[in-house]
Amino acid sequence: MSAGAPLSLRRKASLIAEIVSAYVRVRRDLRRREFPEVLELSRALEPVLSDDPVGDERLARGVRRTLRLLPGDSRCLTQSLVLTRLLARRGRLSRLVIGVSPGQAFGAHAWVERDDVPLLPSHERQFERLAEL
Repeated sequence: MSAGAPLSLRRKASLIAEIVSAYVRVRRDLRRREFPEVLELSRALEPVLSDDPVGDERLARGVRRTLRLLPGDSRCLTQSLVLTRLLARRGRLSRLVIGVSPGQAFGAHAWVERDDVPLLPSHERQFERLAEL
């Protein structure tokens, strides 16, 4: 899962368009459906890019960088759902993890793992695993 060769400008634009499209889809689905169904819809995509050479980490980095520029909710749960969707399109299984920071300063965080490797920042020292989906 190395960084690989630099992407061409055309491939970068295509990847950004795919990320934005997935983001729009996820946001729409979250308004209309419950979270478990949105996660299932994100995973149920037929793999169409199984030979895509873009590695998992590069895909995750692209999601983070692209979504932070968009209006609306692009926090960890949205990023996780978008990345899950992109990985599913490539036939790659992943796990969405939800963690909590108990105590007086309660917090929650979501990230995606593939082969036990966090692809989005997990902040494991701050968040205890609550659920792996």
